[in-house]
Amino acid sequence: MRIYYRLNPITRKRLRRFRELRRADWSFWALVILYLVSLISELLCNSNPLYVRFEGKLFFPIFKYYPDDTFTGSGNKTRPDYKALSRLPIFAANPDNTILFPPFRYGPFESIAQSAIDVDDEVVVSLMPESRAGTVNVDRDFRIARSQTGGFFFGVADGELEGRVLTDHWALPETILAGVHKRFRNETAPAMSADLLSNLGTKAIVSLSRFNPRRRPPPTVRVKFREPDPMDSGVQTVIFTGGLNITKLHAVLWDQLTDADKNTVISNVHRRIDAEVPDTRLTIAGQNYRIVYTKRDIRFPFRPVKGHPLGIDSAGRDVFARVLYGLRTSMTFGLLLVVFSMVLGIAIGAVQGYYGGLIDITGQRLIEIWSALPFLYVMILLASVYGTSFLLLLFCYGIFNWIGISYYMRAEFLRLRSQPFVEAAKCMGVPNLKIIVRHILPNSLVPVVTFLPFSLVGAIGVLTALDYLGYGLPPPTPSWGDLLKQAQEFRFAWWLVLYPSLALFIVMVLTVFVGEGVRTAFDPKRFSRME
Repeated sequence: MRIYYRLNPITRKRLRRFRELRRADWSFWALVILYLVSLISELLCNSNPLYVRFEGKLFFPIFKYYPDDTFTGSGNKTRPDYKALSRLPIFAANPDNTILFPPFRYGPFESIAQSAIDVDDEVVVSLMPESRAGTVNVDRDFRIARSQTGGFFFGVADGELEGRVLTDHWALPETILAGVHKRFRNETAPAMSADLLSNLGTKAIVSLSRFNPRRRPPPTVRVKFREPDPMDSGVQTVIFTGGLNITKLHAVLWDQLTDADKNTVISNVHRRIDAEVPDTRLTIAGQNYRIVYTKRDIRFPFRPVKGHPLGIDSAGRDVFARVLYGLRTSMTFGLLLVVFSMVLGIAIGAVQGYYGGLIDITGQRLIEIWSALPFLYVMILLASVYGTSFLLLLFCYGIFNWIGISYYMRAEFLRLRSQPFVEAAKCMGVPNLKIIVRHILPNSLVPVVTFLPFSLVGAIGVLTALDYLGYGLPPPTPSWGDLLKQAQEFRFAWWLVLYPSLALFIVMVLTVFVGEGVRTAFDPKRFSRME
């Protein structure tokens, strides 16, 4: 509070204006809290324990590397698996040896084993209706020469069809008859079909394929038979979970199965838990059904489950950990970029505006040439030579991002350099550098403070976009853009879109609200209106 009262009255007035806009005040503290939380991510979200007490000694793996030999005496110098270590008798059966993990036990670089994901063995049994189909080849007298699975439509076995006359069993319409004769005459004929009823009461769709003339007329013509689609052609499902118990039943047909068929299905479900099972076919109430057994196998990316509330990405890494560490990466990059570009832009704009003349004109022409360079091409070129890195990306974007603020600072210095207090300082022999830093600069920082939050939003958005395009931070650096890039490849993984986008949206909205509050605080005509 003492610092607050030492501020000059204008600054105190601006702080009051900022705090009067409640959403700006709350957004500022929310951003501060989020960033501070991200700075201690290792203490909240890490695969390494906070500390280990082993044989009366304390170890801090979160800060220091310890080989596996330290705890197991195996002679192995690699990093130990602390989660597996905590389950060994030396820790599980000895209360004097303890391992304290962070609240969330997964780090942003840890690939999670499929066996460690806690999901129930769930098998979905789908009952898909199937229509019978078959073909018969007939000669010029419509006598059947051969058949392929067409016996059902004649009420006999396939082997008994040869020699029978097709028209004795099916009253073919004139269009079908004419189509058959055209084919025997080797004339062009279109595809055609008709819904028919046999003399046995069997319904079928009888069709002929399109025919193009050949060198010689065909000796036989193929006629196709297909059952009409069942009235209820939707797929019905039964879901078995864990101990082969039915957890969800979306099939009225299940109760119509015989006990023997049910036992067959349940046996296949039991086999499907450990291995693939071929589809089976059953006849229920006179209708053929294909039974498909589907098990939700664990493949990355994987949906949110117990222990991984935001899901798992394509490399088996926890999305919550990636989002949390990505927040720190984005905020740190944005703040460093803003500071770097602001300092560079202020310095260049101040020199141009204060000295004017040839320095100003030359500087403006050089800035125009520099601003015409394509940033993305320069970034791709440098990345191909030196490789992608945090510092390279910060430098590349920083050397282009200062141009906008330099224009504002130049205008402010051009305006203020002719003010009486500057002329008085020059008459007193004050050095130019001191006049720039001590006299003009404090009176020209309004554009800097006003544009700072919006520059931060732009920096975070650019980093996310570059990561999404593959020209940002090198993998496996946690970033929101990398998760969005994975989401484009795996369209079904909605969690890879939702949570990074939500985090980006929240940070940007909070920053925009802060910028709105800063703009209101520095507005000299806050209550003015047009008459």
